Amino acid sequence: MWEPYKKGFKAYLQLEKSLSDNSVEAYLADIEKLTAWLQLQVQLKTPAQITMADLQQFVQWVSSLGMTATSQARIISGLRSFFKYCTLEQITDTDPTLLLESPKLQRKLPDVLSFDEIENIIAQIDLSTPEGGRNRAMLETLYSCGLRVSELVNLRISCLYTDVGFIRVIGKGNKERLVPIGKDASKYIGIYKNDIRVHLTVEPGNEDILFLNRRGSQLSRVMVFLMIKDLVQKAQIKKTISPHTFRHSFATHLVEGGADLRAVQEMLGHESITTTEIYTHLDREFLRTTLMLHHPAYKNA
Repeated sequence: MWEPYKKGFKAYLQLEKSLSDNSVEAYLADIEKLTAWLQLQVQLKTPAQITMADLQQFVQWVSSLGMTATSQARIISGLRSFFKYCTLEQITDTDPTLLLESPKLQRKLPDVLSFDEIENIIAQIDLSTPEGGRNRAMLETLYSCGLRVSELVNLRISCLYTDVGFIRVIGKGNKERLVPIGKDASKYIGIYKNDIRVHLTVEPGNEDILFLNRRGSQLSRVMVFLMIKDLVQKAQIKKTISPHTFRHSFATHLVEGGADLRAVQEMLGHESITTTEIYTHLDREFLRTTLMLHHPAYKNA
């Protein structure tokens, strides 16, 4: 009964919203949870029959399963997208999610690497191997450009303008942005592209993908996670580090250095300045720590 709605919603997310496969799967999983709950009720309602009271009960059920506030907020976001699609397609007359409240989230500030820690992680790379040369280029690019891991693995050779110090990045929702790239990142991309990648047998369809595995195929996001995890262990850094930490560090170091928030927003590809504003909170924490360490009035407190 719900299959046609799910199919239509999937097509809407892929074609109209241009979402990545991971995002589409996440939204569809939210709707699967809703239909699972509906099947436990006396009557399996259609989208048009669902009320806000139904959705409130569903959220309570999700909460009773032990899901965190973050997971609940994510599911509510999925429901909002689904019912927006339903109203656009005139499957429903009204949107029952309009007044549905999300749980209040405490915004946890992510771990940030200092410049010395980033240098330490990069120093663990074994440059005597082809993979080491590739990994050096990848980490330099992650930090130099503040990329998402999906943007890094999808980076194309045709999007490199290193001669003028820029790369073209295709971000969320297929939105393109030009991002400045540092000299070190450009240098190591050049070494990888001209001295290492040329010796690979490239799998058909991957000719324009910059970073490849040893079989000549596109790298997965998981491979980048595992590579970074291994280097962090070797560097003996105890923080929770992922590829995204390099993006956070890029933005934090910019804000700490006095960069304009709008410029940081543009480079990160954030749709809303509110998302970028988290780095002003990080910056305030940095200022407080600096005061505690270096100001005479705080040192003896």
